[in-house]
Amino acid sequence: MKRRDFVKSTAVTALSASLIAPLTSLAEDKVTNLSSDDVSPRAALADDFSLHFLAIGDWGRSGEYKQIETGRQMGEWAKTHPNNFVISVGDNFYPNGVISEQDPQFRSTFEDIYTAHSLHCDWHVILGNHDWHGDPDAQVRYSKVSRRWNMPARYYKKEFKLNQGKALFVMIDTDPMLFDAKNEYSEKQIAWINETLSNAGSDIKWKIVVGHHPTYTVGPRISNYDTLTIRKRLTETFEKHKVDIYLSGHDHSLQHLKPEGHTHMFISGAGSELTQVSSGIPYSKFQASENGFMYFSMNDNRINVKAISYNGAVLYETELSR
Repeated sequence: MKRRDFVKSTAVTALSASLIAPLTSLAEDKVTNLSSDDVSPRAALADDFSLHFLAIGDWGRSGEYKQIETGRQMGEWAKTHPNNFVISVGDNFYPNGVISEQDPQFRSTFEDIYTAHSLHCDWHVILGNHDWHGDPDAQVRYSKVSRRWNMPARYYKKEFKLNQGKALFVMIDTDPMLFDAKNEYSEKQIAWINETLSNAGSDIKWKIVVGHHPTYTVGPRISNYDTLTIRKRLTETFEKHKVDIYLSGHDHSLQHLKPEGHTHMFISGAGSELTQVSSGIPYSKFQASENGFMYFSMNDNRINVKAISYNGAVLYETELSR
């Protein structure tokens, strides 16, 4: 660089000083934050859906039974596809839940497994039956410890914006419904579920209920007490309020089921140890005993659902529309 580049006259320096404030203000008006959506590398992933999420369940085994491999693939998928959050459908900690919000399993089974930057988003979590073997409210309290763990209560609702309308997610706690169907806690929750669905506004385009126990399955619990009890408890509610999707786990597989009625049933319980599935069941559209997760993409009129294997293969894809 030539020496004269460094030489400035007193007059020029003074003139520059007089222009600093307006030029700085003008520049600030034009600056786009590098983390904003329009310049982020993730902007290139945009599609014609306005909401995306991953769903996984029955994963809490400190990395065993391909939990690590499945978690790694979740991170890869979320890095290369739009994603807003993750839903966990329960059985977050085997075999006996956690005993406090400081339980080391939160690190060994959650924080140290789902490490990808793309998975450092909100995780909306519900309880499974194994979570009830410990202190279920410790998982509620952990919401104040972990930035991404979201369980504000044992059951709760969330609304997410779509294009013009919204999607309603009703996150429920199914285990107490099993053993004493008339207990006060279950009756209060059932009343809340009905009230929440009944009061859904006209802008709600899709109603999704998320619970741990399925109402239908082609896994080993196809006709056991758990499945039949939850079916009896929830089917009338689903039909009355035209619930579009019931998302669950409990059976350790990936399934799409469509029995009679309005509601589609999806099971995403293949986060670690697997259980077998049966084929040839009339109401089953898809079943796979393979580690993986589900990926949902939504707008006002369509829901696309994919079942993704731990190795990245798309095992199944379907689309629901109005």
